[in-house]
Amino acid sequence: MPELPEVETVRRGLEQRFVGRLIERVEVGRERTVRRTSRLAVIDGLTGATALAAQRRGKYLILPLDTGDSMMIHLRMSGRVLIDPVDAPRLAHTHVVLHLAGQPREELRFVDPRTFGEVVVFDPDNAEVEMPELARMGIDPIADGLTRAQLATLVLGRSRQIKAMLLDQGVVAGIGNIYADEILHASRLRPDRRSDSLTTAEISRLHAAIGDTLRAAIEAGGSTLRDTQYVDIGGQGGWFQVSHRVYDREGQPCITCGRSVIRRVMSAGRSTSFCPRCQK
Repeated sequence: MPELPEVETVRRGLEQRFVGRLIERVEVGRERTVRRTSRLAVIDGLTGATALAAQRRGKYLILPLDTGDSMMIHLRMSGRVLIDPVDAPRLAHTHVVLHLAGQPREELRFVDPRTFGEVVVFDPDNAEVEMPELARMGIDPIADGLTRAQLATLVLGRSRQIKAMLLDQGVVAGIGNIYADEILHASRLRPDRRSDSLTTAEISRLHAAIGDTLRAAIEAGGSTLRDTQYVDIGGQGGWFQVSHRVYDREGQPCITCGRSVIRRVMSAGRSTSFCPRCQK
């Protein structure tokens, strides 16, 4: 699933190429993509509207509209948001198409082979009812900023495996399996450490690793893996996967210490990669 850096990359692309453009016409194919409301609600809610901004909360794209409503897009496992010329062939599994006014003649296309993703039009004043997961979301390290003091409160106020805490979207929004593994390696913490056992120095390392890892991944356009569909709005993959030190490197030498190999175990119910020497 695309995580915070991938969704942030898409958000930046939408900010540049979608915000401020009138949506002239809307096509909705697969009903499952608009299952939270309906095909008609999405078509009516977007036709004639203009996005005023491109925002992100965790892994959710939020686009406020000049109608007073907002559009939410969630990529989930295999979703893509593409802006293509109107005469470019559409990919299979293109489920929502927004025809954009102005030049060049382009379409915003939501492509999702596995159909877990969503496109929703909702009233932001009624978000707690229509989009309750947004109200329950924790601190977004990039959109909100996560201070060291805030992280210390989150960490020491819980007795959980540290990886489970990082994956909990109600605690820290946007981090998934890829970046949890990379952050914990950068901070030299085992994924099964209890959060309330961290020392002052370890909390400082974790805080630095969260910010540094996520910002570096954003600058690289995110991670495009062999088994994922993620690309930016222009159809280009990210490059941060070449900088991964543990994720998807099971059995390979540790780049950091050069004296151990990366192990893969189950932690917090997820496949987890770590270096047993660096992360004692």
